[in-house]
Amino acid sequence: MRRVLLKLSGEALAGGKGSGFDEPTVREVARQVKGITDEGIQTAIVIGGGNFWRGRSSDAIERSKADQIGMLATVMNCIYVSEIFRSAGMKTKVMTPFAVGAFTELFSRDRAVELLESGTVVFFAGGTGHPYFSTDTGVVLRAVEMNADEILLAKSVDGVYDKDPKSNADAVKFDEITIDEVVAKGLGVVDGAAAVIAKENRMPMLVFGLNGKDAIANAARGIIDGTRVTV
Repeated sequence: MRRVLLKLSGEALAGGKGSGFDEPTVREVARQVKGITDEGIQTAIVIGGGNFWRGRSSDAIERSKADQIGMLATVMNCIYVSEIFRSAGMKTKVMTPFAVGAFTELFSRDRAVELLESGTVVFFAGGTGHPYFSTDTGVVLRAVEMNADEILLAKSVDGVYDKDPKSNADAVKFDEITIDEVVAKGLGVVDGAAAVIAKENRMPMLVFGLNGKDAIANAARGIIDGTRVTV
């Protein structure tokens, strides 16, 4: 049975608004995820917090506290998106590495696998639960723990390029690239810590543009108009 971990950016949830939530965008994501879960593809999701709090948004706040705010932003995003998914007819569960009252369930690897095998879409919120680790690290860590077949990275651009395609008309897209090449060329697909975990555990990634027609559903099925990152 195919199992994937989908990474969505917080900014993607905001659509063209720049912050907060754009419900039509989230409902479109829900439509696609429902299609693949109905086919039996087990789906876990990690969402960034950039629509509320991007990196160290204030120099007046100590780094660990800034990171905690970012973790809570991802929790808000996952709770919101999971409810949109539920309204679309899916079973969902939000798990965090730290207690958040009755809002989420404390992460357990065995429990998460049990939920995925039952057809529940599992949201992993709160990153790793520790400061100084990015959402990228949390994504790869959870994918490895879940024995996912692949990580699906939905981006604002449709793959990995040798330079920023938004500002360089001659940018060249890679159909396939190794994680070592990504790191050596500084292409920024994931950060260094995440790249090391992916390489050591042979966790492949598919990088694709979120806004392509049925892009999430196609990527989950192994059909990609983007870049395959191999290990």
